[in-house]
Amino acid sequence: MKIVLFNIGRTQDIYLKEGIALYEKRIQHYIHFELVYLQESRQTPNYTAKLQKDAEARLLLPALEKIDFPVLLDERGKSLTSPGLAQYIQKTMNRGTRSIGFVIGGPYGFSEEVYKAIPERISISAMTFPHQLIRLLFLEQLYRSFTIMRGEQYHHD
Repeated sequence: MKIVLFNIGRTQDIYLKEGIALYEKRIQHYIHFELVYLQESRQTPNYTAKLQKDAEARLLLPALEKIDFPVLLDERGKSLTSPGLAQYIQKTMNRGTRSIGFVIGGPYGFSEEVYKAIPERISISAMTFPHQLIRLLFLEQLYRSFTIMRGEQYHHD
């Protein structure tokens, strides 16, 4: 089983890069894990949010073709607790899924084409966060999920 986190654009801030590296290493203790960064489209004055989302879709959808179970991380997705995310991942693994691809969109979210192609969505929060910060928040929750599945002392009810 493999988990891949797809990101639009690279992480810029040092503190986020350090946190992401920390949790990436911790997650790899439990499962084969990979971070994939897709090129963020460059904005011009006439480049609307729709044009940017459409350009990102042209990169994202082909990258997800090899993923058995793609999941959009979207504020309108299913809201889960930390134990709920652990259960969600465990159930997906139990189905014999070879790969789960979690997807974080760019600053404007996803295009309609992406929403139509990938119906599975979960929410990290109803609040809005910068997409680079969501990377760190999601990785911490992914790590927490594996500690919950293993009954390790990290998550407290």
